[in-house]
Amino acid sequence: YGDIQPQAVVLVATLRALRHHGGASPDAYGTPSVELVSKGCQNLLRHISNLKKFGMHPVVAINHFSGDTQEEIDYVIRASAGEGVAAVVSKGWAEGGAGCKALAEAVIQSIEKQESSFKPLYEHSLSVKEKIACVAREIYRAKEVAYTAKANEDIRNIEKSGLSGLPVCMAKTQKSFSDNEKLVNAPEGFTVTVREVEIAAGAGFVIPILGTMMRMPGLPQVPASEGMRIDDSGNISGLS
Repeated sequence: YGDIQPQAVVLVATLRALRHHGGASPDAYGTPSVELVSKGCQNLLRHISNLKKFGMHPVVAINHFSGDTQEEIDYVIRASAGEGVAAVVSKGWAEGGAGCKALAEAVIQSIEKQESSFKPLYEHSLSVKEKIACVAREIYRAKEVAYTAKANEDIRNIEKSGLSGLPVCMAKTQKSFSDNEKLVNAPEGFTVTVREVEIAAGAGFVIPILGTMMRMPGLPQVPASEGMRIDDSGNISGLS
């Protein structure tokens, strides 16, 4: 709506996440493994490929953890370079601004080297189901989209309301390209299920909700703020 043209994209990755997508068990996410990182890099390469569909060449930020090895880092740098993309280690957590200097320089170089050629994935004039299918096919690599009776009814109501020209904002698990969080790495050929479809008329988009994901995390009965204190000297306690 604002006709904004992004000039750069920073794609943040961690070796922990790549080990996860490579098949590591939760208790081994922090254990170095070039083999698992190499397998999990297919997930990173899929994200790079997806961003290129929007006309953007990202800079990969390797968000550094203390247990990361140089061999693993080097592999991610090589894999990214194979796609024509720079990957840079970011040590902001440990070193503050100085730890992000190399990343900042890489982003500046990316902006100076290429003019923004951003383009949307689809035309807003497509039907709701056509837009959903486009995202599912091009970004998720799904084979097909299934709709519940509730979702079909929701879409009919959207069409009757004259709001089918709005863009879609897909809601699903962030843990997988599919709507199944256990289907990790870079799966293809699966089916995604649209459970229901909501409208954010004020913001101006349609929200297809995929799978069994929870949109709002559950909140505790007792807020953490009730255990937080600040004394007369300004000392704060109860934050952890």
